[in-house]
Amino acid sequence: MNKEKQQKLDERYLKMAHIWAENSYCKRRKVGAIIVKDKMIISDGYNGTPAGFENICEDENNVTKPYVLHAEANAITKVAKSHNSSEGSTLYVTTSPCMECSKLIIQAGIKRVVFDEKYRITDGLDLLEKSGVELVNIKIK
Repeated sequence: MNKEKQQKLDERYLKMAHIWAENSYCKRRKVGAIIVKDKMIISDGYNGTPAGFENICEDENNVTKPYVLHAEANAITKVAKSHNSSEGSTLYVTTSPCMECSKLIIQAGIKRVVFDEKYRITDGLDLLEKSGVELVNIKIK
């Protein structure tokens, strides 16, 4: 696929991740993720509490609760429960992945990560780069 066409697709899928982020109940930061393989969306996720928990991400001091799942983790675990494989796929996420999510991305066989906002802590990006995952930063907003 030519570079211009790939750029347009990347922008569209990243916009979809932004739309998906709107499903999050978190107040401090809403993050959305989409996993695409062979031009098909095979999974999606947004940050929030585990299934069966109340949809409140922050405590009374506006600190994110420790059990809140990140959008990437939700998308990866969702694809793991399906009959799809994320091997060789692209993850579109509205905010760059943290260290914990980056480990999951590597183990899930995701080969590209396209993100919009760079999070202030970049150790996750450093790990992805070290492992050979292609990183693409596209500004949508």
